[in-house]
Amino acid sequence: MMWNYCGSSTLQLAQISYILKDLGYLIIMASRSLWCMRNNFLLGSRCWMVQYSTEIFLKSISFRLFGVKCGNVDSEPSENEDLLNNLFTMGVDIDIAKKRQPGVFNRTVTNEQDVQMFLLSKGASKEVIASIISRYPRAITRTTESLSKRWNLWRKVIMSDLEIVNILERSPESFFRSKNNENLEKNINFLCSIGLTSKCLCRLLTSAPRTFSNSLDLNKKMVECLHEVGLSLGCNDPMDFVRKIIFKNPFILIQSTKRVKANIEFLQSAFTLNKEELLVLICGLGAGILDLSNDYMRKNYKNIKEKLFSFGCTEEEVRKFVLNYPDVIFLAEKKFNDKIDYLIEEKVSISQIIENPRVLDSSMNTLKSRIKELVDAGYNLNTSNIAVLSWSKTRYQAKLKKIKTVLGA
Repeated sequence: MMWNYCGSSTLQLAQISYILKDLGYLIIMASRSLWCMRNNFLLGSRCWMVQYSTEIFLKSISFRLFGVKCGNVDSEPSENEDLLNNLFTMGVDIDIAKKRQPGVFNRTVTNEQDVQMFLLSKGASKEVIASIISRYPRAITRTTESLSKRWNLWRKVIMSDLEIVNILERSPESFFRSKNNENLEKNINFLCSIGLTSKCLCRLLTSAPRTFSNSLDLNKKMVECLHEVGLSLGCNDPMDFVRKIIFKNPFILIQSTKRVKANIEFLQSAFTLNKEELLVLICGLGAGILDLSNDYMRKNYKNIKEKLFSFGCTEEEVRKFVLNYPDVIFLAEKKFNDKIDYLIEEKVSISQIIENPRVLDSSMNTLKSRIKELVDAGYNLNTSNIAVLSWSKTRYQAKLKKIKTVLGA
């Protein structure tokens, strides 16, 4: 007999338990019936009782076993065919959209046509709209009324409709992620009240849209936390300190105050900084790493120290290296080690790397291709400036062309 096991919920397990109990009981009854059949046959009795008992046995099993239904089969939603047709007509990449947010395609009511008309009225092209929905399908669940109110709130921060369209093209989530316009308005008003510029607010909207999905209370707590840190470090204008941190690290408002405090304490102790030095660090290059996991920061810094020590670097050289470029702490252990090892293999000295830490920003593929091109052109990495390895593509190509001309490669 075939069983179709459809899940392990409590209800289903209970049903199966009852089935097994009934099976045991029915088997016993069937055995008795068969025993009776034997005796009755031997005694010449009628056999209708055996037939009746067997029929009850089989019907009971059938009813019990196949009465267990898989909860997902009967309730599994089907895709909205009208929605698929509409999106196909609009040029939406349905495969990408399904991978991003598959649940949208099971909704019975969506507003894709209203969303398209709304965005067209704001200056977005059909191609841009299709791209937005492909990457963030949940956009089609928003109503025209909700979108209109949200758009007007964004216009308090951003100068033109076209600028908002450009932001949506780059980051559709920033606009469509939340439909709580009341919360958005409260957060915009609060962040404006602490003196954040339109440029800073725009950066928050595009880089860390969750800031505006936070409760107002959470954002206030982070601002208060940063204000207290500024005061404790002797900052003459603590609110200016808050604005600088938020501008340099737009992700900080979506982190916990506990994490930020732990990271500041770690930086102070790890580099033995006085209050003035710490203030300069976290108002400048160090602001970008304040939102990292504290464990991640500690682990990566420990690895950096051990790796550089293995090449004979001193404690002071390591300190200088990280303080000149704190973003190096973003690099996971393997990536950092592999890049250092590769540069050393290519005759770049450890002192050159310490003087030019930004070369570690480049991907391994970029480092390999550029080093090969430079060496082939006659460029001596050991005696020349290795900063070229981290330059922009345009600037690098111009430099490479100049090297080839000068060295006749």
